[in-house]
Amino acid sequence: MASFRMLRSSYFGFCICAKSLRLTLDNSPVRLSLKFEKFHLSEDLLRNLNDNGFFRTTDIQFKAIPSIMKGEDVLAIAQTGTGKTAAFAIPIINTIHTNKSSKRTLGIKCLVMVPTRELAQQIGEVFNRLAKHTKVKPFALFGGVEQDAQIKKLQDGIDILIATPGRMFDLISQGFVDISHIETLVLDEADHMLDLGFIEDIESVKRKLARRHQTLFFSATISPEIKKLAFSQVRSNAIRIQISPEDPVSKNVSHFVMHVEMDDKRFFLGEYLKQNEGGKFIIFVRTRVRAERVAKAMERVEIQSKTIHGEKDQTDRAEVMKAFRSGECKVLIATDVSARGIDIPDVTHVINYDLPEKPENYVHRIGRTGRGFNKGIAVSFCAQEEKPLLEQIQALLGKPIEVIKVSKTDYKAIVEAPVDMNMSIQQMIEHEESLIKAAKRKKRK
Repeated sequence: MASFRMLRSSYFGFCICAKSLRLTLDNSPVRLSLKFEKFHLSEDLLRNLNDNGFFRTTDIQFKAIPSIMKGEDVLAIAQTGTGKTAAFAIPIINTIHTNKSSKRTLGIKCLVMVPTRELAQQIGEVFNRLAKHTKVKPFALFGGVEQDAQIKKLQDGIDILIATPGRMFDLISQGFVDISHIETLVLDEADHMLDLGFIEDIESVKRKLARRHQTLFFSATISPEIKKLAFSQVRSNAIRIQISPEDPVSKNVSHFVMHVEMDDKRFFLGEYLKQNEGGKFIIFVRTRVRAERVAKAMERVEIQSKTIHGEKDQTDRAEVMKAFRSGECKVLIATDVSARGIDIPDVTHVINYDLPEKPENYVHRIGRTGRGFNKGIAVSFCAQEEKPLLEQIQALLGKPIEVIKVSKTDYKAIVEAPVDMNMSIQQMIEHEESLIKAAKRKKRK
């Protein structure tokens, strides 16, 4: 077990003295596979890849790109942060660009369906960056904003539509979206899409496709039931790609659990954030009310944060994400609405202030750190009443999560009101020792 008392954590790393273990955020690369030039991609796309720092493939890209370029149906399951979006964006952009003689569009050729607005925006940004110098025109469509500007963009002509189902079907019914020319259908976060009951929407889309099409499913986690449902939507010869199925958590993420009572979590969070002032945090909570309460609790100890949840309008959510991406905001408090919609490479820590009610969301939450070739740390606070949730998560992972042990004196020092939250760990230890000595003197009297 790791000891919280001797835990020193920062952007550069931390050591757990109880085990003499040092984990360093050194951004060292994981396995590399192949240069993108080997796939015979267009020069324009290769230029964009190089400009955006894509030089060699990740495992999922190496395995998925050839099958997608051949027009095969693919069901791909890979850990979060391993480059899944680029794994389907690269071959799709290359195919459309190669088949076009000019920038003039001949109808939407690819539809990417996603469950959340943040994810639609994020994937749209990836497609736009990778398609910059090509003849391909991507566009992200989602609700929560006025539709007039979106309609104008659609009328100007696009090749790739990234969309949430609600706004897309609304504009289909109004006659502004025509998906009859679709050649490739992509479901990102496929398990979430199917689990939320979007299967009827997916089947409705498929009925509108007038020609034979390619179907791609991408996700980090998938249950046997969802897998069966997914295979019902693809051709029988679909290619199944599964990366590191024995552990859904990326090796880039070191994750731990700490047993903390519900009412004491704010003290531990404040202390942990103070210890890691150079880090960039996402704090996950159960509800929007909890998000706002935790933000106010942090404000009381002079820690600034922003919140993002489903009750905020899309403009506010976009502004919060912009501030977090730019580094203006270092602490983001979020509900699960954002667990799958945040791809920010420099997130150093994820804190599960509340354990997720669905064990799969644990994987998606902590996957917000340790993305690409970066390293990350995730810590979960588990109250007594959350232990059944912890057991479900560990059953999904197939192994226990390492525990950060908190001694009684450490625990008392953190939650006691007189303790200055600006104390360093060494000051906390000295304060702790003074409390012990005082208690001994009182006992002798």
